[in-house]
Amino acid sequence: MAIYLDNAATSFPKPEEVHHAVSATLRNTGANPGRGGHHLALEAGRIVFEAREAAADIIGARDASRIAFTGNATEAINFGLLGLLRPGDRVVTSTMEHNAVTRPLRALQDLGVRVVKVAADGRGRIDPAEIRRACAEKTAMVVLSHCSNVTGTLQPIEEIGPWCRREGIVFFVDAAQSAGIFALDVADMGIDLLAAPGHKGLMGPQGTGFLYVREGLELRPLVYGGTGANSSSDLPPEQMPERLEAGTLNTPGLAGLTAGIRFLRREGLAAVRAHEAELLGELIAGLSAIPGIKLYGPRDPLFHGGALSLTLGDYDPAEIGFLLDREYGILARVGLHCAPDAHRTIGTFPRGTVRLSPGYFNTLDEMRTVVGALSALAAHPPG
Repeated sequence: MAIYLDNAATSFPKPEEVHHAVSATLRNTGANPGRGGHHLALEAGRIVFEAREAAADIIGARDASRIAFTGNATEAINFGLLGLLRPGDRVVTSTMEHNAVTRPLRALQDLGVRVVKVAADGRGRIDPAEIRRACAEKTAMVVLSHCSNVTGTLQPIEEIGPWCRREGIVFFVDAAQSAGIFALDVADMGIDLLAAPGHKGLMGPQGTGFLYVREGLELRPLVYGGTGANSSSDLPPEQMPERLEAGTLNTPGLAGLTAGIRFLRREGLAAVRAHEAELLGELIAGLSAIPGIKLYGPRDPLFHGGALSLTLGDYDPAEIGFLLDREYGILARVGLHCAPDAHRTIGTFPRGTVRLSPGYFNTLDEMRTVVGALSALAAHPPG
């Protein structure tokens, strides 16, 4: 059986209750939420309401109406950036961002938004003091990934967010690699906007995600259409979450997202994180002892998210990924991971790295198998 180590892209396998929730909704409900008063429409609305409550709870949001559902974190990030920033605004970000942040910011630059990138250190960490210095000039927003999808580096958002709040700067967090893995509290961390996917750490299906919008912050919609409310007006609703949720929601997917979050709550977020940190620790210790392997990012699993990047001697990362899959049944991700700036920062551009991202359903024995496979490849260099 294959060893799946691409959980930073999509968590797999999913808890059994996620499969059941999606299937049951497709079989038994199948109606549009918020569109009609018949009992199946009301049941669909209840499913969406429960998903909104679960999403709010997992990030410490006090008001579930501030959660707008999207198809993924990328869509949520676009809603936040393009819905708030205006020509002439200045935004501070970092060199560790995913293209989900970098590309919309590049598009906004063409419209007159000024973008400043703070450089991370060699292990991918952003110094809060550098963020403060970059904001010496009037700044509308700071946008950062909480955890790198390349190096696993956990950023000190608990220091940056409250400072931004005091300075009146909108703080936007890309939680694609941290939601469901690390404890989040948008109030305590001073987070104004937070984007999260449902299909990674939250254990839900693909096609789900959400954007948290702090009360008092109003975004311009990017998608216009039916919302099931205010149908007599040709303007979008003013209230959240309908303002950002035009069109039919993915009700079966949201049922699965609720099931994934409830699974995490039942297992205990701390226990889930402890197991994943143990797996990372096993990988880091074993791989560090192999000649020719270079690891990127922090060495302490406590400050390291789920992604571990490596290179091996003269091997092209793509060749390592191919051999791991074909010879050992180990499924890893190779290349630039949609984060070229991060690879420039750690010195692995343009070939990229091999990324191993264990999840809750992996085992220590599997990590030892991975170490053994890479040790065998190191003993037989290419050529």
